[in-house]
Amino acid sequence: MTPFAFTIPPLFDYFAVFLWGLSGAIVGMHKRYDIAGVFVIALLSATGGSILRDGLFLNQIPPVLTNPWYLPLIGLATVAVSFFRQRIAEAKLIDNVISLIDAVGVPAFAVIGMQMSLAAGVPLPGVVLVGMVNGFGGGFLRDITVGNTPAALRPGRFYVSAAFVACIMFVIMVIYLGVNKDVAAWIVIAVFFTLRLLSVRYDWRTRPVLPPPGGLE
Repeated sequence: MTPFAFTIPPLFDYFAVFLWGLSGAIVGMHKRYDIAGVFVIALLSATGGSILRDGLFLNQIPPVLTNPWYLPLIGLATVAVSFFRQRIAEAKLIDNVISLIDAVGVPAFAVIGMQMSLAAGVPLPGVVLVGMVNGFGGGFLRDITVGNTPAALRPGRFYVSAAFVACIMFVIMVIYLGVNKDVAAWIVIAVFFTLRLLSVRYDWRTRPVLPPPGGLE
C-alpha cells in the first residue's frame, strides 16, 4: 500500500454507492424515465466521479468495472425507488435526501481522489482538482444527463465552496502539518458534513455574480 493510500471501510463505500444510486434513481424517476433509464441515471450518479477521476486524470480502470458489488447495489437502489415511488414523490423530500447524500458522499469521495492523486505523484493543485472532480462528478453527470443545470454550478447553500475549503484543509494537514492521512481524511469529512448541515440549518447561501434584473437582491 502506498503512503497516501486511503481506504474507507468497505461497508461505508458500498453504502455511499447505494445512496448515490438512490439519488440518481430518484431524479430519473421524476423525469418520468422507464426502469432502464432510471438505472442509467443511478449508475452515473453513483460512479460518475470515479469514472471521471480514473478515465481523465489517473489513467486506470474505474472500480465499477473491478468491484463486483457496485452494479448490484445500483440495481438495488433502482428497484427500491420503483417500489417506494409513492412515498418519495414529494419534491421537498427529494431535496432533503439528495442534500444528505451529498453531505456524506462528496467529502468521502473527494478524499479518496486526493489520496490516489498523491500516490500517483500529481502536483498539489491537481490533487485538489481531482478531489473536487471525484466528489462532484457523479452529481454533475446525473444533472447534465437529465437536462438540469448541475447543483454544483447554481447559487445556493454552501456546497462547492465548502468542498474546496475541505480539500485545501486536507492537503495542508497531510503535506505541511504531518497529520496522519486517515485522521485528516475523517476530519475533512466531518468538516464538510458540518458546514453543509449548518448552511441548511441557517440558510447560508452564495449569490449569483450578476444580480437579477431590477437590482440587487
